[in-house]
Amino acid sequence: MSLVALMALPFVAALLLVAFRHAPRGVHFLIAAAASGGGLAILIAHAGAVLSGQTPAVALAWVPALGLDLSLWLDPLALLFAGLILGIGLLVVLYAQGYLARTEPTAKFLSFLMLFQGAMVGIALSSNVLLMLVFWELTSLASFLLIGFWRERADARQGARMALTITGGGGLALIAGMVLLVNVAGSYDLATILSRADLVQASPLYPAILLLILAGAFTKSAQFPFHFWLPHAMAAPTPVSAYLHSATMVKAGVFLLARLWPVLAGTDLWFAIVAPVGLLTMLFGAGVALFRHDLKAILAYSTISQLGLMVMLLGFGTGAAVVAAIFHILNHAAFKAALFMHAGIVDHETGTRDIRRLGGLAAIMPLTATLGVLAAAAMAGLPPLGGFISKEMMLEESADTVLAGRALLVPALATIAAMLSAAYSLRYAVALHFGRRQTGDVAALHDPGAMLLGPPAVLGAFALALGLLPMTLAGPLVAAASSAVTGGAKPDLHLALWHGINPALLMSLGAVAVAVLLLFRYSAIAALVARLPSPDAKRLFDIVMTASVDALRRVTGVLHVASLQRYLAVLFVVAVALGLDAALRFGVTAGARATAPASPVAIVAWAALIVATVAVLAADRRRYLALIFISVIGLVIALAFIHLSAPDLALTQIAVEVVTILLMLLALHLLPGHPPRLSTATRRVRDGVIAAVGGLGTGWLAWAVMTRPERAGVSRFHWDHSYSGGGGTNVVNVTLVDFRAFDTLGEIIVLGIAGLAIYALLEPAARGVAGRRLRAWRSQDRHSPELHPMMFVMATRLLLPLALLVGSYIFLRGHNQPGGGFIAALVFSIAILLQYLASGFDWTDERRKFGEHNLIGIGVLIAIATGLGSLVFGAPFLSSSFDYFHLPLIGEFELATALLFDLGVASVVVGAVMMALAQLAHVSQRAAKHDDGDAA
Repeated sequence: MSLVALMALPFVAALLLVAFRHAPRGVHFLIAAAASGGGLAILIAHAGAVLSGQTPAVALAWVPALGLDLSLWLDPLALLFAGLILGIGLLVVLYAQGYLARTEPTAKFLSFLMLFQGAMVGIALSSNVLLMLVFWELTSLASFLLIGFWRERADARQGARMALTITGGGGLALIAGMVLLVNVAGSYDLATILSRADLVQASPLYPAILLLILAGAFTKSAQFPFHFWLPHAMAAPTPVSAYLHSATMVKAGVFLLARLWPVLAGTDLWFAIVAPVGLLTMLFGAGVALFRHDLKAILAYSTISQLGLMVMLLGFGTGAAVVAAIFHILNHAAFKAALFMHAGIVDHETGTRDIRRLGGLAAIMPLTATLGVLAAAAMAGLPPLGGFISKEMMLEESADTVLAGRALLVPALATIAAMLSAAYSLRYAVALHFGRRQTGDVAALHDPGAMLLGPPAVLGAFALALGLLPMTLAGPLVAAASSAVTGGAKPDLHLALWHGINPALLMSLGAVAVAVLLLFRYSAIAALVARLPSPDAKRLFDIVMTASVDALRRVTGVLHVASLQRYLAVLFVVAVALGLDAALRFGVTAGARATAPASPVAIVAWAALIVATVAVLAADRRRYLALIFISVIGLVIALAFIHLSAPDLALTQIAVEVVTILLMLLALHLLPGHPPRLSTATRRVRDGVIAAVGGLGTGWLAWAVMTRPERAGVSRFHWDHSYSGGGGTNVVNVTLVDFRAFDTLGEIIVLGIAGLAIYALLEPAARGVAGRRLRAWRSQDRHSPELHPMMFVMATRLLLPLALLVGSYIFLRGHNQPGGGFIAALVFSIAILLQYLASGFDWTDERRKFGEHNLIGIGVLIAIATGLGSLVFGAPFLSSSFDYFHLPLIGEFELATALLFDLGVASVVVGAVMMALAQLAHVSQRAAKHDDGDAA
């Protein structure tokens, strides 16, 4: 279970950060660092076994019917990526403590970072395709939150939206590709899929599978032409940039290519797509990086180029190229994280990232300069750093690659890309630290403290050690990870700074020499490049997005008008049309089942139902009276449930009716006393015909179903297994919290979202046009001279503990008798609603200890935690368990884990009702304050 702990630690840390968000910032960083450090310790504990050939794994049933299991494994490739994610994540957390201002919401930032870290670790460890897709989409969401962390900045919001749009679109393509891959391979298990390369590549679906999966990988790893979102992600705080560019987000696409290499690589189509895309991206990114002036922009485009290098190597399809890619992944993670941290230090100390305004920093920031020069030299591929070795390996592989029948094309372009990479790296190192400062308005006072310098120093030392001791430090890991990528083939591994004089060395020397010459003429070349026309990918993206939004807005304007009547009319017309089509083709006739005679009481109730329904239509403009008749309809339906021996439904109906009526009474206070007639006579006739046809059709369908003989179905299964499988005799409750608990979980999440939507919709209701209209309506109201009648106040306060006791009783007995969390929550809500109605909002709100948002969130978390708890014991997600216990004086009693799930349901229901109540009361209060302000 250590792998489950490894995957869960970041998510637990995210929850703890939210729970302790008001704690000192030191506590926040301690929680995040402990999660990353703890995960790293678990990895180190497993490293020896993994490198010796073992593969620790765990598989827990989650949603077996969908093939979705919590299946994790730790092979060498997963060890490599998880180690980078957690190791650099720990350094990023330490760096952020020194980087973020004291006023920044550190709990929020670190919770997003831990969510991101957990999603990336999940991708690395997943051995189930569907589980990997869940984590894949979670990385897009988490990166959206991190990139847009400074949401007050327009560039942050735009960068977050762009990243989510591009990577989210690629994620949809990846889902489609993975589904096809699973169908062809016949398994959701990655190990099984990877062993069936012949079957997959022989399938006619292989081209579609490859294209869709590559779309997901290329968008995530910013390959051309999907590269443009990455530079705009620089609006994120620098710790995020350091993490996203070195070990996480953009490496996910590279990881996916490496993970699926055994089953997808080795074909002409793979080589024809992956290698050229990587080569073009490497060349393009390096060329653009050379002429950027913002430090983070230089590093962003350099990341695009370096990612292209890795993709190109994986695209070559040879074992030696895979080894080069794996080793460069290590090098790139070290020097790129260090460089972003270095850029953050420069920005933090000087207030600017414009390289044209900086220079000579080596004299006044020697420690910072040393780290920057060291990391930039690794990126340039200079000895004795690890970047030199992986660059040599890349050039050696490119020299042996033939593309489009041309033997020199790939090595020539790769050498040009290496030259450009050396040029922008040397420009970063030399112009920033040793060049002449162009302006005198930037003052760098001194090197920062150890908290900012420590993490990049560790990374710089690692980059240097990868060059001096490559076989000792990285040899076993690179060999094992490369073997995992290639499907078990042992690579011929020899990592060293010197391999003699060979074509790769000559290509490297030539690239560096030309790069140095280019820098001497940089100003003239930059001026020439600036005059050249160049397509702007972001501008093209904005044009496409603007055109799409405009088109959708026009469509929406036609379909979605502010008319509830039109929505209902379209819904009923479509439903009636479908029903008529089915009736004409298949017939809908009544069955031969014998009917029971109607009792006089049932006839009276039916007549009351008809009268109340007609009365609602007649009193449509007298809202209070219409509300009374609606309550009569609900009461009659509840009586019908009682008559038909459905006490659970009757209790639910009555409780829902009371809560709804009370909330609607509050809502009436926000509506005009005399609403205008909005429908013409013609429209009312039309709507009446549609409603009558729909009602008669639905009634006839219900009659046809009820008069048919009963058949054994899923309901019979629930009835027969309610006690043996769920430990309860209340079939309705057992079905909700056990047999169909996953549905219930989705429903309470939707209910919570509905409560939050009410909050969002009513929050601005007292401002602007809506506020003016509301104050005009309030001026027409006639208020009672006694706002809080004493008898009502005292009665509700005496009833509160009794109502809470009744609700608790209904909650506790719900597993075996009518009741349960939903009904109990409605009883609790009614008791609280009465307090608000009797004593006023201010008096009641002052005595409330928990906010509505907290109740909704805690309820959802309790329900999810209950489901996850079953996984710990090897049972499917949301499986319940029960047993009997004995206590003195009390006797024997039953406890079921479903009780905890029911508690989550109750919490969400109470939170949603209280959210609606609070917002309705808040709107009225704000309108009253506006009135007082206008009067003053």
